[in-house]
Amino acid sequence: MKTTGTSTPWLLSAPALALFAALLLTPLAMTFLLSFNSFSFYGGIENTFGFQNYAEVLSDVYFYEIFGRTFLIAFITTAICALLGLPEAYILFRMKPAWRSFMLLIVLGPLLISVVVRTLGWAILLGNKGVINEFLRDIGLISSPIRMMYTSTGIVIALVHVMIPFMILAVWAALQRQDPATERAAESLGAGPLTIFMRIVLPQAMPGVLSGSLIVFSLSASAFATPAVLGGRRIKMVSTTVYDEFLNTLNWPLGAAIAILLLVSVLTIMLAWNKLVERRYSGVFE
Repeated sequence: MKTTGTSTPWLLSAPALALFAALLLTPLAMTFLLSFNSFSFYGGIENTFGFQNYAEVLSDVYFYEIFGRTFLIAFITTAICALLGLPEAYILFRMKPAWRSFMLLIVLGPLLISVVVRTLGWAILLGNKGVINEFLRDIGLISSPIRMMYTSTGIVIALVHVMIPFMILAVWAALQRQDPATERAAESLGAGPLTIFMRIVLPQAMPGVLSGSLIVFSLSASAFATPAVLGGRRIKMVSTTVYDEFLNTLNWPLGAAIAILLLVSVLTIMLAWNKLVERRYSGVFE
């Protein structure tokens, strides 16, 4: 029996789809079902069905504060990565091939190091007796240390360092489809460098900015290692709250409900941002 041409791609992708279902969809479905169970400190997890965990999260101001802080940090991280990554990707795009390969190695280099190791490096830099405070004290700019550890600012700084390679690569890939003749044509018509960048380069780079923003925002909102190390117990984010519910209070159903709400919230924000950018730059995405 001959395999039709339409079924061949499905058969070839079947092992990857099975692995995807086993390692992602199945645990996600189990977490979703777990979020409807109840929990008691004496009886543990009880096999019941109800919305009490979602009601507890949605009716408590404490969780609203945690979600708000998480999305604010993710948004600031995404904005900084876009502001830094776009010009850096453009410079990378304009470089000669030899220098471009060297710069790509520098951009991709941090991805070869564990996020935990990089976060611990930032803890050494940002501590009250860390490298930055000691340097500022030695040159006489400060008399007492600037508190950067266990603050939202410290988390944002470390997250930008972790996430910016994704933004640069996404924008650089989008710029590869740009026709260099458009810049030369605009220059021949008297347009300045700023006008060329804003009217020619930026619209064509927007697909990369969009995809990079979606990647950075989703990873920042769900990041655990960086907020856990640099935020400690003072700066609670959704990921560390889920960790506490699962491993400290052992309230797995509540932790599962918080995780599902985070997933739904991030997906909603990402879809809304995608629609907004595509509508604003509709001509670029056609």
